[in-house]
Amino acid sequence: MKSICVYCGSNPGSKPVYVERATALGNRIAQEGLRLVYGGGNTGLMGAVANGVLDAGGQVTGVMPQHLIDLEVAHKGLTSLEVVGSMHERKSRMFDLSDGFVALPGGFGTAEEMFEMLTWRQLGIGNKPCAFLDVDGFYEPLIRMIDHMVNERFLHPEQRTDLWHGQDIDQMLQWMRDYEPAHVSKWMDEKRRSALR
Repeated sequence: MKSICVYCGSNPGSKPVYVERATALGNRIAQEGLRLVYGGGNTGLMGAVANGVLDAGGQVTGVMPQHLIDLEVAHKGLTSLEVVGSMHERKSRMFDLSDGFVALPGGFGTAEEMFEMLTWRQLGIGNKPCAFLDVDGFYEPLIRMIDHMVNERFLHPEQRTDLWHGQDIDQMLQWMRDYEPAHVSKWMDEKRRSALR
């Protein structure tokens, strides 16, 4: 593993601990000799995780559409900033540059980006680990919802265990390094699916 993509909010959130943990994750990524790949912003948790990497002497690649750069939200101190034409191109490029994906707290964009990566994993597109780094219980309601999807037979239990959720950065990084992807059909009942064709 050489690079980690972090999805997170462009706002700092309601508690100082969100920024503190984003900074700590950035520091740890740099200490591990990993490159950070992220959306290129300079505000909120995005700015905090990037600054955490840079302050610890690490490398950061941002990926941002031109229209967001025009709004002057791009971080000006990154190792490199790749400019793309659209949000779709941004997500595809971040996937290509990254060996794993971490979600810190955030809003619609953070959730959408991480769930797209989980969907790609479910469909067998790439073998890259996905982790929710929780801060002060932020992701516990979402994880309960994912468990509900399993209970209601919209997800295999193996697809649930194919993602990591917790608060310990070192445990998360070790899980990502040791990651073995689940190999299970997207469909709950393959025999019934075949019969319906």
